[in-house]
Amino acid sequence: MKRLIKLFILSLLPNLIFAQQAEIWVSPNGSDLNAGTNEKPLASLQLALRKVRELRRLADPSVATGAHIYLENGVYALNEPVFIRPEDSGTPASPTVIEAAPDAKPVLSGGVSISGWQKLKTTVAGLPKEAVGKVWVAEAPKIGGRLAEFRQLWVNGEKAIRAKDTPDPLMNRILSWNKAEQTCWIPTPKFGDLSKAAGLEMQIQQWWAIANLRVKTIAIQGDSAKLSFHQPESRIQSEHPWPAPWISKETGNSAFYLTNAIQFLNQPGEWFLDTKAEKIYYIPRPTENLATAQVISPALETLVRMLGTADSPVSNVLFKGVSFQHTGWLRPSQQGHVPHQAGLYMLDAYKLKIPGTPDKKTLENQAWVGRPAAAVEVSFARQTGFENCRFEHLAATGLDYHKGGSDNVIRGNLFKDIGGTGILTGVFADEATEIHRPYNPTDEREICNNLLISNNLITNITNEDWGCVGIGAGYVRGITIEHNEISEVSYSGISLGWGWTLTINAMRNNAVVANRIHHFAKHLYDAAAIYTLSAQPGSVIAENAIDSVYKAPYAHLPYHWFYLYTDEGSSYFTIKNNWTPSEKFLQNANGPNNVWEHNGPQVSDSIRTQAGIQKPYRYLLNDKVQPDTNWLITKDNPVIVEIISNDNKPVDAQRLKAVLVRTKIRLDALYQWQNRSVIFDKVQDVSVLTSRLKSAFPTATIRTYYDLVYEFNRNRCDAGATAGDWEHTILTANLVNDEKLQKEYVADHATQFEKWPEVAKGFCNAGFQQLLVFKNGRQLMLVISIPKGESLDKLNPKTTENNPRVDAWNARMKRYQEGIPGTKPGEVWVNLQPVFLTN
Repeated sequence: MKRLIKLFILSLLPNLIFAQQAEIWVSPNGSDLNAGTNEKPLASLQLALRKVRELRRLADPSVATGAHIYLENGVYALNEPVFIRPEDSGTPASPTVIEAAPDAKPVLSGGVSISGWQKLKTTVAGLPKEAVGKVWVAEAPKIGGRLAEFRQLWVNGEKAIRAKDTPDPLMNRILSWNKAEQTCWIPTPKFGDLSKAAGLEMQIQQWWAIANLRVKTIAIQGDSAKLSFHQPESRIQSEHPWPAPWISKETGNSAFYLTNAIQFLNQPGEWFLDTKAEKIYYIPRPTENLATAQVISPALETLVRMLGTADSPVSNVLFKGVSFQHTGWLRPSQQGHVPHQAGLYMLDAYKLKIPGTPDKKTLENQAWVGRPAAAVEVSFARQTGFENCRFEHLAATGLDYHKGGSDNVIRGNLFKDIGGTGILTGVFADEATEIHRPYNPTDEREICNNLLISNNLITNITNEDWGCVGIGAGYVRGITIEHNEISEVSYSGISLGWGWTLTINAMRNNAVVANRIHHFAKHLYDAAAIYTLSAQPGSVIAENAIDSVYKAPYAHLPYHWFYLYTDEGSSYFTIKNNWTPSEKFLQNANGPNNVWEHNGPQVSDSIRTQAGIQKPYRYLLNDKVQPDTNWLITKDNPVIVEIISNDNKPVDAQRLKAVLVRTKIRLDALYQWQNRSVIFDKVQDVSVLTSRLKSAFPTATIRTYYDLVYEFNRNRCDAGATAGDWEHTILTANLVNDEKLQKEYVADHATQFEKWPEVAKGFCNAGFQQLLVFKNGRQLMLVISIPKGESLDKLNPKTTENNPRVDAWNARMKRYQEGIPGTKPGEVWVNLQPVFLTN
């Protein structure tokens, strides 16, 4: 009998232990004068933490096996960040758990509700005529008796648009940038007088980053306008060499838009904060009723700050089921924002007159960076974590494990509608350290190590700072990033590493495994689903599934995107079994001992289907933002590069062959006519190829044909399989020197499949496998691909058999076309002949 009683008591032990755990209850309807029980909850998380802190200080038996702070349903409007200190730490046997009460969805919010909306009935200087009668107005919120400044606004949970001069996704392009004067010329804005638009800003797209610049003056001179900017961003923007404003006749200059002027308020969903009148103006979307809508602006930049020290870290504090919402970020409004990469903004940057640093003899770029604010900031913490939490409606970074983290877990969370990076971790470079210096601290407790980032959904992020990333990791050690899904990102999916250095540093033993990354690089290129920097011994990138790169409309180089990209100094990586639609990878200035094995479309389909969020966490996918149907997905198309020598003969074949071999381009990808040589092939990095060609042939003209005007393939055909091997015929001609007719030509090709379907039918009948038309300026390049062994002379007549509309199309095209220089009178299309270079 005694044995049975003993076994019965042991069977109840888990319940007895749970019963002994301290429970503190919090409710938006509670009071901080209450005891913190379920029946009489507290009102704030801060007071609940204080109660637990006191229980631990006094060694109260109730916390022997843990302390649970239960947050009941509702919004907890914070007026200051929740600070979690080392004194709030638990132990492995007695953790502090801050979690949602059963069936509750608590929200820690840094936002302020805006109410009292009325239809605007007075005249407001600068308001566009088309907006009259559509605008609603409310008193701008005040905090502590002062006007609240903010850059974001959410209406019924959807981010509104700060008034701008172009509707998404349209942008204008700069005309020029004067670094010495620190000024920029743009086309004259068509919005009246902007010279007194206090707060006017310019967002400019430059390579892999953007910049937010506060406009100081705008001076109109005819069809152009000259902008100057406030300091300190004016100096930094004009002095830093990378990434700088892009100036290119081939691909277009840097794109930009202007924002934050009432003159731009003309679209549904746009808003403007008039700081002088202390009013906020908004044009509702058709589905919104401002009499009942929830309108929120941010008041805090950070909601939770968990901060320990190397000697006294925060430990064993866990968040579960909590939502973090509505944070702002004011630095761009106060000091401008000129990022270097991955959202790290430059405090100073310039080009060395005499290149060379101790770590890199050829380095000419110096920069010091700062770190954006985050909704939740964690430093010097161990055995902490976030699980089943939601990070939404945030201005800058979502969750930042910065320095000194060890054995922490980020699992099963949602990161959605975030202006910057979803998850940031590790030291990149502190404000006192130049970014190219390898980080190897004497006190290794500073290093972020053994962090697990698993089964998180990261979607619709980087929607303000386009140069941020889904997951950004700096100098980290033993980090595991696995089974996450990342989508709707403006730049890269995962960025791992910092420093651009071959030198062995703090990074090692990192793993990026079984993630699904898709619909990325929406705005900026020089991007990849997974991007790495610097030496990282023992690190692995494996079994990830990657697809769907957006066709960024204003990318500086239209083909400069990749599925996998190991950049400067990347060393000691194993990259294997990653599924991608093609082998569009880049290895740029890599170090030693990288192993690439079995990556691309040939990887087992089981790897592709098993990547991403695992079954227990797939409920997160209900919150996935669907792809924007107005955006196209880019493809790994071949490109055309033309080399025009300055005499009447082609460039030297052997020198050209050396460039092709070095750039891993097929030797049968070369075609020539007179002094023109054309390369037609898939190229991993067109910019590398053109740079090598310019070096090999300094007096030649190098032209890249990025603009694909027209594409036909066998998917347009009802019958006939795609041939296995193709042969290409490449022809070139000019468009006539008439801009109106040039636009007609492009428009005809854009609508050919709808208005001239017989043309594509003719191509199908002829057995054409592919037909591409590229354009650079007035010059066209036409590629016709047919089955190997067939003859174009034999197949081409079949395009017009019983198909008179093709004859009509061809006759129409003659109006637009003429021969290039060097053709005979009446000659239009010239055929570039294949050149057979031998190995």
